[in-house]
This record gives sequence, C-alpha cells and structure tokens, in this order.
Amino acid sequence: MFLFRLLRWLPIASLCFAIVCSSLNAGDLPDGSQQWQRDYQSAIVPILNQFCAECHRGEDAHGFDLDRFQDTDSLHRESAVWDEVGKRIRLNEMPPEGSPGLSDPQKAAFHRWLDSRPGRDLCATLATDETKSWYRGYVMSRRLTRTEYLNCVSDLVAVRIDPSLEIPSDGAGGEGFDTSGDSLFTSAVHVEQYLAVADSVIGQSIAQAKRTSSIDFDSTSSEPHSDQGLATQLLHNAIAKSKTTENEPEHRGIAADVVKTFARRAWRRPVSDDEVDRLMTLFDLARKEQASFGEAVGNAMMALLVSPHFLFVVETETPDGGVQRLTPHQLATRMALFIWSSLPDEELLRAADENRLDSKEQVIAQAQRMVSDPKARALGENFGLQWLGLTHFLHATSPDNDLYPHYSERLAEDLREEAVRSVWSVFRDGRSLLELIDSDHVQINGTLASHYGIELAADADWQEVPVPNRRRGGVITLGAVLSAASYPRRTSPVLRGRWVLEEILGGRVPPPPPNVPPLDESEADHASTLRERLELHRKNPDCAACHNRMDPLGFGLENFDAIGRWRDQDGETPIDSTGKLPSGETFNGPEELKRVLLNRSGEFKRHFVKKMLGFALGRELNEFDDCVINDALKALDANDQRASVLIETIVTSYPFQHRYFKAATKTN
Repeated sequence: MFLFRLLRWLPIASLCFAIVCSSLNAGDLPDGSQQWQRDYQSAIVPILNQFCAECHRGEDAHGFDLDRFQDTDSLHRESAVWDEVGKRIRLNEMPPEGSPGLSDPQKAAFHRWLDSRPGRDLCATLATDETKSWYRGYVMSRRLTRTEYLNCVSDLVAVRIDPSLEIPSDGAGGEGFDTSGDSLFTSAVHVEQYLAVADSVIGQSIAQAKRTSSIDFDSTSSEPHSDQGLATQLLHNAIAKSKTTENEPEHRGIAADVVKTFARRAWRRPVSDDEVDRLMTLFDLARKEQASFGEAVGNAMMALLVSPHFLFVVETETPDGGVQRLTPHQLATRMALFIWSSLPDEELLRAADENRLDSKEQVIAQAQRMVSDPKARALGENFGLQWLGLTHFLHATSPDNDLYPHYSERLAEDLREEAVRSVWSVFRDGRSLLELIDSDHVQINGTLASHYGIELAADADWQEVPVPNRRRGGVITLGAVLSAASYPRRTSPVLRGRWVLEEILGGRVPPPPPNVPPLDESEADHASTLRERLELHRKNPDCAACHNRMDPLGFGLENFDAIGRWRDQDGETPIDSTGKLPSGETFNGPEELKRVLLNRSGEFKRHFVKKMLGFALGRELNEFDDCVINDALKALDANDQRASVLIETIVTSYPFQHRYFKAATKTN
C-alpha cells in the first residue's frame, strides 16, 4: 500500500521513462555500487518487508514489484523511483495515513542508504522545497543586511547618514554570517528607520542639488560625478532643466526620467513604465500641494528607497517553479552583494542589460574587475570581520585601563582597520590564500607601527610594511584577534587556542561539561602560574579532550600581551610559548606555530572555502555544495593558492547561479 499510493504522485509517462530509459549496464555502474547493494539488503529490505511487501510483492504488486530489486543493476535502473520515495518519506507523506509509520531510526536508515547512492550528480543539484527539511540549505528570500543597506544607500546618495538613525544590527545564521536569510527578520523598527534614513538622505541630496546649480554635470550619465552621489546629480540636472520651461507636463516628463534612472540603479534591474507611473503619483500629489519641483521628485525617490524592490533581494520565479537559473540582473545583484556588499554599478548593470553574464568567461571577467575595485574592501570589512569574529570588536573589547593605559578608541579603530586590510589585500592583490596564515608583511600605519615596535614614521599612512621576522604576518597575529581573545587584565591561551582551532582549522569545541569549575581568574596573574593551572585543569578527564587541542595553540601566542604587543616576559616571569599537540607536533612561539598550521593547510583551506561559500550563498551548506568546495580547492591548488580564484569559482558555480522556487499556487 505504501508504494501503491506513492505511484499516484508520479506521472505514469515519467515513471516509465525513468525505468526504461535510464538503465545502466553492469559494467557502467559507478564505484561503490556493490556496497550500496549490500546496504540495501541489510538495512532497507527489512523496512520494505515490514511496511511495503504486503501490497508490492508477487503477481498483485500494483505495478511495482519489490522482487525486481534483487541486484545492483535493477536498483540503479529505477533510481528515480527511489528518489521519489525518499522525498515522500521526508515530507511524512509515506507511509500513507492510517498505516503504521516508520520510526525515526528506520527513516534515518533509509535516508542514509538513499543519500549514499553512487554516481549521483550533486554538482548540478540544489536542495528543493521537498528536501529542505532534510537538506538544510534551502535558500530563503531575504532583505538586505544592515551593512548592505548602508552601502547601497551610500553608493546611491553619497551623503552622510545621521548616526542617530541607526539601522538595527543583524544576527548570524547559516555558516555564521548575517547574510543568512533565516536570520534576517524585518521589524517595525527596521521600517521606521528605513523611512527616516530615506527622508534624511534625499533631503540632503535636494539641498546639495540646489546649492550646486552653477555646476554643469553631465546630464546623460548614470554614474555620479566624482564628488556627488547619483541622487544629487540627477536632481541637479533635473532642477536645472525644469527652469527652462514653465510647462507642467514637461516638468513631469523630466521628473519621470529621473525616477526611472534612479529606480534602475536602486532596484538593480530595468523598470517598467507602469512602475514609473505608480511612483510618479507621489510627484503629482506633491505638486498639487504646491511643493517645489525638487521636493516633488524627492518624494518619488524616497519611495524607491523604502520599496521592497530596494530593501529585499528579489529573485522572481516562473509559475511552474523548480530549479531555475537566475536572470542576468539577479546574478549581477548576487555578485555585487558578495564582492562589494552593495548594489551593482553601471558597468555590471549594463552587462546584465546586454546579456553579457551568460558565459563562464564573462562572469569571471566581471568578477576580476570587481575584486580590483576599491569597493571590494567589503571582502575584508564584511566577510573578513565576521569570519574573524571581530564584527563587534570596537564595543566588545575593553582592556583594563589601569594595566593598559596605552589602549584607546583610536588604537582600537586602527587594529580593526588592520584586520580589514589584511583580508582584503589578499584578494585585491591576487596573493596566496595561505598568506592569511603566514605572511612576510603587515598592513599598518604609523600608529600601529609604534604599537607593534616596527620602525615607521609616526604620521605614516596605511601601507604594506615588510616584517624582519615571522613573528607577525597573518591573521593569527593581528592585534585585534589577540585582544579579542584575551581577558581585560591578562591573556588567555584557552580563548586564543580555541579561536585558532575553530576559525583557522575549522575544528569544533563543545561547551564545557556541567559541574566543571572554571579557572579562578584571581589566581592566574602570571603566565607561568597560568600554564601550571591549565595543566592541572587538563588532568580532569572531562576537560582534557578539548583542552589538549586548544591550550597548546594558545600558548604559542603567549609572547603577545592582551593588546597584541610583543613581550619576552610577563612581569619578571619569562614567557614560555612552547606547545605540544595531541599529534606529537611541538613548536615554540608564533613563527613555529604558523609552520605547524601551514602543515595543516588543507584543513584551513577547506574551512575557509566553506565559510566564504556560506557567506556568498546566504545559507547553511549541505551535501549538494561539496562539489563547489572541491572545485574551489582544486582551483586553488592549480593556481598557486591565489585567493581571487576562490571568488571566481563561487560566482560561476551551479548553486550561486541557480535557485529553487516553489511553484505558484494555482487558483480556479
């Protein structure tokens, strides 16, 4: 009865096609098929015997006889049917209502077997509405994150956003980033602040446009003047043009051109005449209320900035639904949000208009151009800070003022900026991804040079400075990382070791077991004492498994104090920065620690690729994404680990360029 009811869900023609046309010769079966067959016999047949055999075995098998599935070849010939069975089980539609249901262990066994089928083409497959409850990674439509929203507004308007009009920050989801759709809710506070920001920035643009009436901007350009935002430029040209006529219909035509041009950039796609007409009703209403021409146009522009077409990443579907390739403009938007955390520029939109984002080569060419643009700083500021756990560094890190009077708000801002530039420059300059672990230079200014004890003029601007040794260089020796993974009054080998283990090597550290007392902070004033106390802590079997992995990594960074300065002693106690890992590897100090990490570069690269892919897709990864991860690792190895190749692999990947959509609800 189980499979009989299932067949009612399957079109007969499709079922016959799957059975007859997808046959494999025994010699063509993929590797692992014999094991898959053995697993079928040992784990799946008992389930089928219990729930399906009564109706689907023998002469009266309702068109689906389980006796046919006795060899590997037959299992593969009808694999499409088993996929459908799996979907119905995942949706709790099978066994049918009124029949005994599978237990959770039985469901898990069936899913494990189905998911282990050899030869599946996961590289061209996405999680769907039917599998989303099983394969986490279903893509949700989402709004712009706070960072993306502010960047988009800034690129459009180029005026100062009043700090008091702060947009609420976003939580993290998916692979640990705020781009995850399942964490981007929209509250009444968001809407109020969006309205306030739109009113403020458009008001400033109108004022600027009036003040610059003597400047002759290029009225044909949709890119802003070097010192003016697009909104100000459009308003300036429109106000100037409106002064040449008293004819109100001509005024309306001028305003409509402005609205259409601004909407195309803000909404990241062509805009229809009907959409422009709806926006122009706000212009008409304002003119009836005796508003000036500029203020009336501003009304429509404000509406653009609070529209769902601006605030949300809109990816429209066809009525039939299913897996679809993104339109050129949707792909352009994804690329811009990934690389710039902002909206597409005119060149990228023009490429979408002209269907020049169709081939792999065209997409890569645009990605390369975008990475070299200054706006790619977002790779360091948005992706980089979230990956490093430094998003809230300025507010969350507070070294003790008595012990560290040198620490200041200005220094904290420079430490954060160093982290941004260190990640950004690896992509911008086409450097090896492994320079994030170990580099022969640092990105610093005069203030940080003094803080680190590096020779450089006190007023020197940001620049790349070679380091005389490998004590510094790479993200594990960033002052911001070292400060964030310390306590207010001292360093913490545990926090630093955990950070290296999780953020560099992709390890996972579970919460401490219950009833295990924490270290007494008051008794750990000196590094030597702390080492002894941690060694005692590790003698507890409940603690040893994790601390043996973390603590040695943290001790390798003990030469850096709680605000990232180098030291050879802690008070009168010499620093002991030796460490021994469970693998038997030993090291002394950050230089040797970085060599150990480079020996485990495979773990780092896979972890980093997963983080960047999760950031780009805005969701948690699943097994269907393994192909992209493996492709990226192969591309890195084939291109001297050049970091920008990772971006090129992601933007040309199947899941980045495709989306699953639910079918539209049909009404009679």
